[in-house]
Parts: sequence; C-alpha cells; structure tokens
Amino acid sequence: MALTVAALYRFARFDDPAALRASLLDASASAGIKGTLLLAREGINGTIAGSANGIAAVLAHIRQLPGCADLDVKYSSAETMPFGRLKVRVKREIVTMGQPDIDPLASVGTYVAPHDWNALISDPDVIVIDTRNDYEVAVGTFAGAINPETRSFREFPGWFRRERERLLGTGKPRKVAMFCTGGIRCEKSTAFLKAEGIEEVYHLKGGILRYLEDVPAGQSLWQGECFVFDERVALGHGLTEGEHALCRACGRAIPAGESCRCRQS
Repeated sequence: MALTVAALYRFARFDDPAALRASLLDASASAGIKGTLLLAREGINGTIAGSANGIAAVLAHIRQLPGCADLDVKYSSAETMPFGRLKVRVKREIVTMGQPDIDPLASVGTYVAPHDWNALISDPDVIVIDTRNDYEVAVGTFAGAINPETRSFREFPGWFRRERERLLGTGKPRKVAMFCTGGIRCEKSTAFLKAEGIEEVYHLKGGILRYLEDVPAGQSLWQGECFVFDERVALGHGLTEGEHALCRACGRAIPAGESCRCRQS
C-alpha cells in the first residue's frame, strides 16, 4: 500500500514553540509517522509520511495550534517510507534566511495560482527568480528562471542586494516572480523584497509541488524534475517519483545510472 507524504507549513505566532513540541511528537509517534517537523516562533514547517489515517491525525493536531487552522499542505505518495525516523525540532526559524525583521505575516507578495503562473512568467517584463539552492535548480527549474547559485537560503538576501541594480535597473520598477519547492521560501523571499522597496512581487502559490500536481505536462513550462528532501530524491508531473538517485557522499541528486561528479574528482 502506498504511503501518504505531506509537505506542510504555516507562518503563525507561537509564543513558546518549545511547549508545543512534546504533544506534537507524541501525536506523530502514536500515528506511526516519520519525517521532520520544525517549530519556531514564526510557525511550523516540515514533511512527514505514513498511512493516510496517520497523516490525517497529525494534520488535525497541527491545525489546532494557534494560527494553524489554514495550514498549507501538499500531498504526494511513496511506495516505501522515504524517511528513516521522526524528528520534531525547535529552531530559530522554520526556514532559515537570517533576517530577523522579516515577517511574512505582516507583508508578502501576491500569490499566483498554478494555472495562472505560465502567463505571468511568460511576460517579458517579469523577472523570474528561483529561490532554491544550486543543487536543487540543477535537477529542474522553469524555463528562463534566474538561478542565484546559492548554497543555502541564508545567502539569498546578500545575493539580491548585490545583484539588484543589474536585475532591476534604475528606471521603471519591474515585476518580480519567485518560486520554490512548496511555497515557504517564496513567502519569506517576497516579504524580504517588499522590505527592500520592491512593490510588484509575486510568488507561486503552493510552490513547484502544487504546479506539478495541477498543471498537465502538455501545458507545463517546467523543465526537469523537482528535488525533494527525502529518499524519493525528485518528483515529476503528477508528483510521481522521478529518475534521480541520491549521492550518499555529497547529498546531490544525480540522474539514475550516472555517477556523481564528486566521485570523479
């Protein structure tokens, strides 16, 4: 029987995230769930896998947390358990940008539904930025998207500040569209750009995962597969498991049957 995989996040205000950990860990363990959940003062983020009933029980628990009734969840499946164990951790941020004044609950860009995304990124006046890391972009991205070539999300603010004038020029402000795997990095990225004075900022609602789920392959502008942080490695259209394997030495995704560059050097 196929397992259900749930990628989830919600920006919320947790006064004491550490106080939420024990009950969330107990609820997840009791439901036979594996994966990783991160708690911080800014909310919750994670990907978990298990039976459909087990996932439903954990999501019901999370939705009872303050501000989490509208939890964002993307579902996919796996033939075998994609995680080795269950981890529930308390962190400074649920996705690390290192910009403590950025608050996605206060201001974010404009959400764009997957079926409207193609029209937006096909506009020549729109700058499209992939906010993910270089090893993720190497597996797949949208045609024409800019790759910041970052090794971690923490590098994104510095990259944008360095490249801002080259990207946007000094004349009429241009529109910026950004995307990531599930939407969480885009929410922080658009909040960051708005704090930097960029007004017309857009992001793909639900991220690449929702796009690959909702947009048929024949209408898609996506090229390649989408890297995911579990044993499935990458997903294709319809959120089916892709053709990449994971290099155990460096953690990068490599096409099935090929050897990683790290082993060739």
